[in-house]
Amino acid sequence: MDIRKVVIPVAGWGTRSLPATKNIPKEMLPIYKKPVVQYVVEEAIQTGLSDVIFVNNQNKKIIEDHFDYNLVLEELLRRKGKTELLEEVRGVAEMANIISVRQKVQKGLGHAVLCAREIVKDEAFGVMVGDDLIFGMEPGIKQLVDVAKAEKKAVIGVVEVPRNKVDRYGIIEGEEYESGLFRVNNLVEKPAIEDAPSQMAIVGRYVLIPEIFDHLEHVKPGVGGEIQLTDALQGLASDGQLLAVRMAGRRFDAGDWAEYLTANIYFALQDEQLRDGLVKNLLELLPCK
Repeated sequence: MDIRKVVIPVAGWGTRSLPATKNIPKEMLPIYKKPVVQYVVEEAIQTGLSDVIFVNNQNKKIIEDHFDYNLVLEELLRRKGKTELLEEVRGVAEMANIISVRQKVQKGLGHAVLCAREIVKDEAFGVMVGDDLIFGMEPGIKQLVDVAKAEKKAVIGVVEVPRNKVDRYGIIEGEEYESGLFRVNNLVEKPAIEDAPSQMAIVGRYVLIPEIFDHLEHVKPGVGGEIQLTDALQGLASDGQLLAVRMAGRRFDAGDWAEYLTANIYFALQDEQLRDGLVKNLLELLPCK
């Protein structure tokens, strides 16, 4: 199984992050020195995925522009002798083959994935949610790619969440046949706490097989007319074609303000030039016990 392509849906409006996202896509909000979406693309590249397919809308072209050359800026940096910065901004433009697909009407994550069908064709492919960040010893999506290649099946990433938060996620029902590896039998989208089959929640990483498109074609729109990816994944699970991996690493939901701000601090603390001053400022802000 060769996996070269990754679909990154970025057409949503980012209402959880308003008013900051009134005119700036949530995926372009900075975390430390990079926009959120750059971390996602870098994770894909580190995994060996070379073709990045943005499922975008007409108002968020700035995302594609970020991964293109900015010749005016580059010339300015060259003339000022800022070689390191010049190499850094050019490196962003050269890190991946960027392909853009227009999602003309936002009808859910499943619909966004379906929009990429003509580019993905009959290949297995990754899906990475553009505001979900996962950091660890191994890139998040690679943990799924390795299993998908070995098992020749679709794979989704899951993490264990507190019982009182299961109603915020898609939850899997399955059997753990190896440490951290599950055969998925059923999926429940945002179940009531008392009805949740487990505490294993689906997060924004997937490796899918071409059969997912046929299932998406037959999914009936739900609330708000949206086509849910979870419903199509149920079709793969019913066919015995879906596994789940308990993901290792630290996850940040950049659409959640507390986690977004924590991610900024997390990366800034790793900068030796910033760490001491940042820690000092944080200690001054934190209330004394």
